Order: sequence, then structure tokens, then C-alpha cells
Amino acid sequence: MNSFKNPLYWLHPKQIWSHVRDIDTQAIQDRQGIAPQTLTNRAWVVIAVACVCLLMLHYLKYSSNLKTVIPMLESALSIPNKQWLNAYYSSAYRELWGYLWWGFWHLVAFILIPLLTIRLILKQPLKDYGLQWGDVHKHWLGYVLLTTPIIGFAIMASFRSDFANHYPFYDLAHISWLDLLLWECIYITQFIAVEFFFRGFLVNGLRTQLGSLSVAVMCLPYLMLHFPKLWLESTGAILFGFFLGILALKSRSIWGGVGVHVAIALTMDFAAMIQTKGLPEQWLR
Repeated sequence: MNSFKNPLYWLHPKQIWSHVRDIDTQAIQDRQGIAPQTLTNRAWVVIAVACVCLLMLHYLKYSSNLKTVIPMLESALSIPNKQWLNAYYSSAYRELWGYLWWGFWHLVAFILIPLLTIRLILKQPLKDYGLQWGDVHKHWLGYVLLTTPIIGFAIMASFRSDFANHYPFYDLAHISWLDLLLWECIYITQFIAVEFFFRGFLVNGLRTQLGSLSVAVMCLPYLMLHFPKLWLESTGAILFGFFLGILALKSRSIWGGVGVHVAIALTMDFAAMIQTKGLPEQWLR
């Protein structure tokens, strides 16, 4: 059967399960010549670091922590009269500063710490953790089939008030194109961090030891990351995480998943804005 003439071939359960078996077969081959204790130690390191990163992000990403950090910095640097704190509260971009803080902790917890772990503790190449183009182009149809129905759903859901008022997260994105572009840059960077942590660090860090079960392990914290969001989005994260995990291992890259996330996120933001406050009418405030 020609998969390009019949795209639904990519969605056939036998085809999906064949990818799962291929991942398990490759993992068995990769385990050859590696001491079992080394594999166990690597798994412990990946899981322990992942726990620390998830804990850090959950408690440090909120802008309320930024309000606590600014006075501490003022005290440490002898900044008088609460100049920085007052500037923060009076800034027209105060909400955006909060999201910049949110994005910063995604970079630290989901990219910087895992990168240092891979290079300094695991002593493995970064390309083995999805930081390469790999075979994304060979699996483009899988990514398209994963993205298209979700984009269609997002457009339809944008007509619901609960959805349209939920996105974008930054309430002032409609004020100017600068506000919108700055927000989307932070948002997209956060998706790169999420993809690297879940489909790069976690999946590849456990692939040799667990095979396809590394995808199942990854799906658990990925689902929990979505709990504050709308219930439909949280439910969809289960299958979404599974398919992205399989595609990441088959393509040996996180970049296809980044593309999927960015396409969906931009669609959700723009569709919601069009239904509510509209797109910006000026470049600057």
C-alpha cells in the first residue's frame, strides 16, 4: 500500500504498532555492549533530574516570585528607594515581564539543566537527545496528520466563549503588534523547552533501557503539565504526547514536534483573538 496515495495508512493501528516494535528492537540492539549497571545509573540520573526540573518549574514560574526576587536584588546591589520594584509596578508591560519570568524558568528547568546533565553527567552527544534535524522530513506526513485535526478543532472551538477568552494567555496581546510578537516569542521558546524536555531528554534518556515504554513514562508528567488548562486540552495531551513521542524517536529529532506545537499554538491564539478583541491595529502602543 502506498502511504502517499493513502495517507490514512499512517493512522492504521498496525502501522503505529510497527513503529513501537521498531523502537523496542532498536533499544535491544543499543543495549548490547553497555553494562547493565551503567544503563540503570543513566535511568536514575534522568528520572531524578526530571523530578527536580518539574519541581523547580512548578513552584518558580509564577510572577509572584518575581515580585519577591526584585527586592532581594535591590538589597544585594544596594539599589535605593525600591527603584526597580516601583518601575516594575508602574511598567505598562508588567504582565509581559511576568510571562518573561515564566519563559525564563522553562529555559532553565527544561533546557539548561537537562543540557548540563547530558554533557557533564551522562557524557553523551546532544544529537542523541533530539537536537538535530534527523529524519523529520521522512515523517512529515505523520506530523501533518497529527496537526491538521487539532488545528481544525481549535478553529471550531474559538467560537466558544470559554476557549476564546482563554487564549492568548497574555491579555494585552491585542494592544499592539509589538505586544503580540513579544508574547509569541516567549510562547514559542517555551514550546521548544517543553519539546526538548519531554521528547528529547526524557524519552531518549530512557529509550535504551525501556524501549517504547519510555514514551509511556514521558506521557504521565506531560499529562500533568496540562492539568491547569481546559479539560479537553488535558485529555488530548495523552494521545498527543504519545504520537509526538513515537515520532520523535523515529525521526531522532524534537523539531517536528516543535513545528506541530507552534502551528497549533499560533492558530489557537489568532483564532481566539479574531473572535474576541481582534488583531492589533497598531505596531506600537
